[in-house]
Amino acid sequence: MQTLNVTLVQGATRWHDAPANREYYGALVRRVAGQSDLVVLPETFLSGFSNDTRVSAEGMDGEGVAWMRALATEVGAVVTGSLAIREDKVYNRLIWARPDGTYAQYDKRHLFRMAGEHTRYGGGSERLIVELKGWRILPQVCYDLRFPVWLRNRRLASAAGGMDYDLALFVANWPAPRRQPWRTLLRARAIENLAYVVGVNRVGVDGNDLPYAGDSAVIDPLGEPLLELGPQEQLVTVAIDPAPLLQHRERFPAWMDADEFMLSDV
Repeated sequence: MQTLNVTLVQGATRWHDAPANREYYGALVRRVAGQSDLVVLPETFLSGFSNDTRVSAEGMDGEGVAWMRALATEVGAVVTGSLAIREDKVYNRLIWARPDGTYAQYDKRHLFRMAGEHTRYGGGSERLIVELKGWRILPQVCYDLRFPVWLRNRRLASAAGGMDYDLALFVANWPAPRRQPWRTLLRARAIENLAYVVGVNRVGVDGNDLPYAGDSAVIDPLGEPLLELGPQEQLVTVAIDPAPLLQHRERFPAWMDADEFMLSDV
């Protein structure tokens, strides 16, 4: 594992305006060209968190995915965030776009029923773990943060540190009235999984008049923040050192006492 330079892009997503969002977020991301390994955008950063899938959804062959892949190549870093993608159903799909033009994808498992997301979107059934500079990373989307069984760092004796991931990543549109659970759960997921956690949220006010307070953060495996952002647009790159993680897992191998369990598909 090498030091991982992670850029948090905490922006004010434009409502239902994909071209404007590509221009806006593209300009922010280009500022860190050649300086970052991983650039993290918010959830549904091309549309805002919307149930109007007629406006927000596009295909995997649409401009959004192509733009992410091209941007990753241009800046020399992985670019990730989620989009509304239409296939047999519409999915809130995280795209992990690599600089070599390849990509991976994760469909949001837990759909936010309090806003009716479960009535307009299909849910995913498989976790995605990707590798970058020796790190194993678990990318997730917003409401997934509330479900510790799904996020459990599974016992894997053959892996370094005995677990299947080193960093959990959350892209979000998490409204300001619920900012305390967001901040608390990011810390809880880091502590219980002996892993770093990165959470990237948006700011501003969306088309439903919901305000967003940002609170994007990088949390270490002890639950201590390495970085906490405020309620305004910010672009910050953090160098994450693997040494404290490996040392903590060796000193405090709680994973060895974890309960065995199996997850079944929906």
